[in-house]
Amino acid sequence: MTNSAAVNDETRSKFEQDGYVMFRNVLDADLIKEASDHVDWLLKKNPELRGEQLHHNLMTHDPFWVRLISDPRLLDIAQQFIGPDIALFASHYISKPAFTGQEVLWHQDGGYWPLEPMNVVTLWLAVDRADQENGCMRVIPGTHKLELFEMMDSSAKGAVLDRETPPEFVDESKAVDIVLDPGEVEVHHPNIIHGSHANKSPRRRCGLTIRYIPTSTKILTDGQWPSAFLLRGNPVPGINDYLPYPKYVEGESFPFKGKEGWV
Repeated sequence: MTNSAAVNDETRSKFEQDGYVMFRNVLDADLIKEASDHVDWLLKKNPELRGEQLHHNLMTHDPFWVRLISDPRLLDIAQQFIGPDIALFASHYISKPAFTGQEVLWHQDGGYWPLEPMNVVTLWLAVDRADQENGCMRVIPGTHKLELFEMMDSSAKGAVLDRETPPEFVDESKAVDIVLDPGEVEVHHPNIIHGSHANKSPRRRCGLTIRYIPTSTKILTDGQWPSAFLLRGNPVPGINDYLPYPKYVEGESFPFKGKEGWV
């Protein structure tokens, strides 16, 4: 699917019209099982964190996380939207536990990100099945054509975010539920308004967000960004400093298939 020029044109057209698009059957079940186990491992290693708080600062020395987001099948999708020279900006597991998973307030991703220009694409990889019952992501199609709004402080308690898009820009009647099976991917624009309900079901809902940038997009940071990895193609001189891939350390790193041949 991702290698078809005809499908590529169709996919690009839908993305430009709606601000999001979905890809079915992207990653295999064995790798997704490893990703699910990786989440459990991260939570055991970081007991002070909720499942919704597994951010990119945890991945600097995590070889499996880098192996996962650099999978060629994911990069092939990203390349359709940002070209062949690909780097990672950030990645974040949002793992909503059964019954107590937090809602994600309506927001635009780009309102949070120190990028110049705002040329970036998000791949949302389903680790668990995500549906209406367990708090799947919801998007408002077409809102990617709006400018980035200044976020407003929220009074919502127990939400993933503490700021949200002003309500006058949110028409929930147009929201679409992004229902995905494990290993499937949704791609969205940094300006699209999206969020998700709390998970009150007996099933976990885990997804991995992956924010890919072309190497021409600069990460505006004073120091080394903790998840800046060059993944495919060539860097642009003077734009970003990229991290070396983390080495696998037996007994310290999450064990995964292929660890013996990892860098």
